[in-house]
Amino acid sequence: MLSNRLISLDALRGFTIAAMIMVNFPGNEQYVFFTLRHTKWNGLSFTDTIAPIFLFVVGVSIVYAYTKRLSQGVPKSVLYKKIIFRSFKIFAVGMLLNLMPDFDFSNVRWTGTLHRIALVFMFCALLFLHTNWKQQAWIAAILLIGYWLALTLIPTPGVGKVMLEPGVNIVAWVDSQFLPGTMWQGTWDPESILSTIPAVVTGITGMLAGRLMISRFTPNEKVNYLMTAGLISVIAGYFWGLTFPVNENLWTSSFVLVTSGLAALLLGAMYFIIDILGYRRGARPGIIFGANAITVYVLADVFALFFYRAEFGGLPLNELVVNQMVQWGVLPELASWLYALFFVAFNFIPAYILYKKNVFIRL
Repeated sequence: MLSNRLISLDALRGFTIAAMIMVNFPGNEQYVFFTLRHTKWNGLSFTDTIAPIFLFVVGVSIVYAYTKRLSQGVPKSVLYKKIIFRSFKIFAVGMLLNLMPDFDFSNVRWTGTLHRIALVFMFCALLFLHTNWKQQAWIAAILLIGYWLALTLIPTPGVGKVMLEPGVNIVAWVDSQFLPGTMWQGTWDPESILSTIPAVVTGITGMLAGRLMISRFTPNEKVNYLMTAGLISVIAGYFWGLTFPVNENLWTSSFVLVTSGLAALLLGAMYFIIDILGYRRGARPGIIFGANAITVYVLADVFALFFYRAEFGGLPLNELVVNQMVQWGVLPELASWLYALFFVAFNFIPAYILYKKNVFIRL
C-alpha cells in the first residue's frame, strides 16, 4: 500500500537543488571556502555530497511514482516509453546548457549533471519495473564490488599498471576511447562512462529507501530503520575508503556508501521533523524549489548569463559586487558566498511564482 506523499522528500529535493545552484555559482571562483568546492581528488566536501543526494532522491521518487502507476494498472509498455522519453528530454536540456551561450558544436561536452541524472533515472526506473527490493540490493552490491575490482585490478592500457590518479586510470582510458567531444578536465571527465555504473547504484540505494518508506512499518520504525541503515552505510564506506578512496570524480564504491548513508540520515531526520512532528514551515522554501527542481536548475544557467557575464565598468556583475564587498572589509570567501546566496534567492522568485500558480514543469 502506498503511503501519503512525503513532504520531507519534496523539501530535500528542493534544498538539494538550491545547494547545487549555490556551489555552482560562487561570486568569484578564486575565493571559495574549501567545503564549497569539489575536492580535487580523494576526500569529501559538502559540495561533493550534493549530486549523490539528488540521485538518491531520484531513486526514492521512482518508487513513489511507479508504484502508484503500476497499482493503477498502467501497462509497462506505456511506462517504458514515458521513462525513455523523459530521460531523453533531461539529457537534451543538459546538452543545451553545455552549448550555451556560444553554441560551439566543435567543442561540445557530452556529459554533465543533467546527463547523469537522465541516465540514472532511466536505468533505475527500468530496473524498478522488473525487480523487487532484494534483487535491487544484490544488483547494487554486485555492481559496487565489480567496479572496485575493475579499478583496482585492471592495469591502465599504455601505462601497464593499476592507477587511480587523475587522467591515468582505467575510467579515464575508457573515456579517451569511447567518449566523444570535449572532456571537462581535458584528459578526463568526472561524469565519465564507467563511473555512471556506481552512480546508478546511488539511485538504487534511493529506491531501497523508497521501498522502506512505502512499507507497512510505523513512521517511527521507518525512521529507525532508515537512519540505522544510513549510519551503517557511512561507516562501511569509510572503512572501504581506507583501501578504495572516497572519490567523487571516480564515484568510487566507498563514495557511494558514504554519500548514500548521509542521504538516508538526512531523509530520516527530515522525515521525523517534517512528516512526523509536523514542523513544515521551515521546509517551505525547499518544497517550493523542489516543485520545479530541474526547471529552476535550468533557469539558473540562463540567469547566470546576466549575473555572471554582463559587464559593468569592464567587470562582470559578480566580480564587481564581490570586489565592492571586499573593499568594505568583507572576507573575500565570505563575499563570494554571499553573492552565491543572493543568486539562489533570486532563483527562488520564479520558483515561487510557478508554485503559487500551480505550474509544475515535468521534464
